[in-house]
Amino acid sequence: MSKNQLDTKSQAWSALFSEPMSELVKRYTASVFFDKRLWQADITASLAHAEMLAHQQIIGAQDLADIQRGMALIWTEIETDQFEWKLDLEDVHLNIEARLTQLVGDAGKRLHTGRSRNDQVATDVRLWLRGEIDLILGLLNDLQQSMVSVAEKNVDVILPGFTHLQVAQPVSFAHHLLAYVEMFARDAERLVDVRRRTNRLPLGSAALAGTTYPLDREHVAKSLRMVDDQGHPQVCQNSLDGVSDRDFAIEFTAAAALCMVHISRLSEELILWMSQNFGFIQIADRFTTGSSIMPQKKNPDVPELARGKTGRVVGHLMGLITLMKGQPLAYNKDNQEDKEPLFDTVDTLKDTLRIFSEMVGGQVNPATGHKEGGIQVKPQAMEAAVKKGYATATDLADYLVKKGLPFRDAHEIVAHAVKAATNHNCDLSELPLSVLQSFHASIDKDVYECLSLQGSLNARNTLGGTAPVQVRAQIARHLQRLAG
Repeated sequence: MSKNQLDTKSQAWSALFSEPMSELVKRYTASVFFDKRLWQADITASLAHAEMLAHQQIIGAQDLADIQRGMALIWTEIETDQFEWKLDLEDVHLNIEARLTQLVGDAGKRLHTGRSRNDQVATDVRLWLRGEIDLILGLLNDLQQSMVSVAEKNVDVILPGFTHLQVAQPVSFAHHLLAYVEMFARDAERLVDVRRRTNRLPLGSAALAGTTYPLDREHVAKSLRMVDDQGHPQVCQNSLDGVSDRDFAIEFTAAAALCMVHISRLSEELILWMSQNFGFIQIADRFTTGSSIMPQKKNPDVPELARGKTGRVVGHLMGLITLMKGQPLAYNKDNQEDKEPLFDTVDTLKDTLRIFSEMVGGQVNPATGHKEGGIQVKPQAMEAAVKKGYATATDLADYLVKKGLPFRDAHEIVAHAVKAATNHNCDLSELPLSVLQSFHASIDKDVYECLSLQGSLNARNTLGGTAPVQVRAQIARHLQRLAG
């Protein structure tokens, strides 16, 4: 046997080729050093495939037993870092298959009956991503619970609500935090929906056209728990689509990008609130850094970096969409490039959710079982900021409307009142009654209740409003939802 024939033996397509792959091409095309994280999914799917092959009498019982024994050994080797990953074998699939054949002989070679690496990798990525989505859903739950916990303690803390970053109306700080809880709840809903479409079996599509072997694909789907809520097996119905579809990866990355956008918006507010110009909160020291030259500084590096990493995840989404846009059916080597952006998106989102949950809500003290730390709220600074912007001006307009004035007339009157307060260098609630009555005779002393910050909050007692009674009801709803 020639040297070239020896070199090509490690390749799954070796008999057709007269020379080995160049080292440059080998490095360029190999994926094993990033796709090896799929090893658990690859072994799990292979065992389900082998069991089905035996069930269909395509392979014998002894072959199945040998495959199961060999895979158990490989699982242990990989878990204990004793498995040798070989660049020559290109990817996770061929590395595991080669080691299996080395361990159990011909039974390892029979495992690939009725499948291709095309449907194998599509199955492995789906299985892996399904597990990661489940982990991310748990992390999203943790972050929501952290935010609800902080909200529960700050229902009566008054924060300036902004539009155009200008003081607009007073809101409960808890109400503000719950807006993000709503966003993260929608993120979880999206991921549940993505999981449903991810949890479909391509295996059995083979290279692109299906296979001549009498496979029972639904049997495999049940073994891998690729079923709907009623337990019905979920199988990709078209072999061409089964091997080439990456919608699920794009969908996941889109959902992850939107979740990161929500984290980025929260980050921007935490950064502003922590600055000396606002001074609304303090972030625990373990989430900040200092300056190499300015000893007085505490920099909000975690929120800033999360804001930056959002661009990274959005970039991955654009990369995956661009990857797929020009591909004809069916599988193309381009699809090897789906894994690194998908893997990095998962890692970035998981790390970000973990750190934000702790940064916002604190850590559990083992001695007490309660969370300690988290963001420290400064109510006095928030209230002082509300009073700078005539935040109850709309309340005065509403007061006049209830006295019978058209809203547009009331709006004009309040504008004059605000101008007077500006000239007097005071808040609307600090203007004497005689001054307020000079703008309209219907104004009486009860106006001061609606001009107070607490009165403004209490008045917004409608579903979704910032009144403390409504905020407490929303907190109770979220606690019940998250506990379920």
